[in-house]
Amino acid sequence: MFKKILIANRGEIAVRIIKTCKRMGISTLAVYSNADLFTCHTIIADETVCLGNPLSGKSYLSHEKIIKAAKDNDCDAIHPGYGFLSESEQFARAVMDAGLVFIGPSPSAISLLGDKIASKKIAEKAGMPTVPGYLDPIISENEALAKAEKIGYPVILKPAAGGGGKGMHIVDCSDELPSALAQSRQEALKAFGDDTILIERYIPGPRHIEIQIMADNFGNVIYLGERECSIQRRYQKIIEEAPSMAVGSSLRKQMGKAACDLALQAGYTNAGTVEFMLDQDGKFYFLEMNTRLQVEHPVTEMITGLDLVELQLQISAGMHLDITQDQVSLNGWSMEARICAEDSSHAFIPSTGIVTRYAEPRGKNVRVDSGFKAGSRISIYYDSLMAKVIAWGENREDARQTLVDALNGYHIEGFLTNIDFANSILNHPLFISGELSTDFISDNMESLLNHADPSSYQFHYMILAAALIHHNRRNLEIESLKPMVSNIGGKKKQIRQIDYMVKTGSEILPVSLDRGDNANLWTITVAGKQYEVETPEFEFYRRRIKLLINGRYHRFRLQNQGSFIWATFCGMARTIEIYSLQEWDLLKYMPNPVRYKPNNELECPMPGMVVDILTKKGDKVYRGQKLLVLESMKMETGVASPCDGKVADVMVKTGQAVETGDLLIKFAI
Repeated sequence: MFKKILIANRGEIAVRIIKTCKRMGISTLAVYSNADLFTCHTIIADETVCLGNPLSGKSYLSHEKIIKAAKDNDCDAIHPGYGFLSESEQFARAVMDAGLVFIGPSPSAISLLGDKIASKKIAEKAGMPTVPGYLDPIISENEALAKAEKIGYPVILKPAAGGGGKGMHIVDCSDELPSALAQSRQEALKAFGDDTILIERYIPGPRHIEIQIMADNFGNVIYLGERECSIQRRYQKIIEEAPSMAVGSSLRKQMGKAACDLALQAGYTNAGTVEFMLDQDGKFYFLEMNTRLQVEHPVTEMITGLDLVELQLQISAGMHLDITQDQVSLNGWSMEARICAEDSSHAFIPSTGIVTRYAEPRGKNVRVDSGFKAGSRISIYYDSLMAKVIAWGENREDARQTLVDALNGYHIEGFLTNIDFANSILNHPLFISGELSTDFISDNMESLLNHADPSSYQFHYMILAAALIHHNRRNLEIESLKPMVSNIGGKKKQIRQIDYMVKTGSEILPVSLDRGDNANLWTITVAGKQYEVETPEFEFYRRRIKLLINGRYHRFRLQNQGSFIWATFCGMARTIEIYSLQEWDLLKYMPNPVRYKPNNELECPMPGMVVDILTKKGDKVYRGQKLLVLESMKMETGVASPCDGKVADVMVKTGQAVETGDLLIKFAI
């Protein structure tokens, strides 16, 4: 077994690999850029080497720097994690040429299966069903139009190299094809250094199912069940689970055998994932193979009891697989939510900043893979993925509820995250019933962002939690944890019930708090419905609370914001205003505030780097016209003009780093 390995990655996957290495007694060397100085992988590794410049091409993608660090520090092997260099044939070969072990498949297997065109040919040779399309790359626009007509619209354009949804475009008609092809090529060249594009039929509403395989160097290949990865945005997964509701034992065997046959046909070794589309009739098609460990591998670990990184290390060290297919068993259900630094309500644009508060969920059957802590910086240079929360249960509903509760208690401050959006998916009726497809988010976006039925128990629970915090805050100075009294007629009389009016958005609800003889027991009425609540001995300023409501524990995140309370529960995030009945009566006499925002300026909508400026001083522009392109977290975003007018001045230049709210362009209207 190896004595020391270098982890050529960052964030949560680097931490996850280091943990397995520590358990196995293997020393670790972590690498980091200047932007990752205070991230977790640099703290828990045995040794570290700084790669300098935060730009990926000059740090985490630098073959020379990484291999030199490994050689200089007496490493035996390099683990690439996923992303960055994990699917680079050139890097794998350079590692081997340097006398080190690349923990992954051979360079030839990466080349063969990492190319969508070549892998599709191998799949067909192995007898695997594939999506109708063309295996030859598109040469010209006219050829693309001709091929699309033969295949039939809609079609999808896909880069032959790389993955992660970058460069993929769905085309519904011939008029859209030329611009989509040009954009696909541009994005593929930037992301993968290769603008080769293939075209195939787009299958509407499919499920995304993938099979995890493990293959050693002695011809042994096994599959470890399937993962359901249909919940995606921009072709990137958010929620994953194992197994899939759509896959029974017979279909699992078919897909598993097909995946193993593909690996054998290609001479594949180490961990790999064969991805399939499952159409609405239950027929599966080969999609691609990822020649690396997947982000979502923990859900497979949770139901198999296997450590996939440990298996990778054993295989790369020349050992036989110590488990056969007959010994693979699937136990229970697991779900994972990816936690990303992004604004889900605004097209998932990246969010950056310093982690000012950080508290992970804990508990039985909950696992958190994270690469960040309080004080870590989320920068514009890398992917938005911060962490993953994984839950296990005896069945799907048990796993779902465990994950929901974990996300309710996951507290991150300093920037926006998708924690509540992920939780809203888990609480959506269609997700609960298992009606999934890759179109799930796009089809249900409005309800995912605004699911706030005023009569639902989730909505009421959030209101009562906020009301309790508000009540304790207001009564801190008058012995808030004791029954309040009033001197009436010279006698003290207990006042048990306090009435409030609660406003959140357009909803207005009456709330009554009735304290029992025990200061921690309450009967709370929200919009006429009663709930029995037991509170812990908590400080009212705390950001997370756990309440026993009607016999079951629930977690909430709350923040005092002036006279308001911001509360989240089960994916709902609301600013809540709480008024006494006297305050509510006075409120109707208060004038509504009038806000004015000038439209002759273009402000930066997100942190990033200006990579292209599409206008200049003196140009006439129209509202909605794309004027600049920003890059943040490996994603390019066009910024449109807010008005019709003339460009008075461009305030930024290409290559400049910008923050949210920075002035980009001034207009003369």
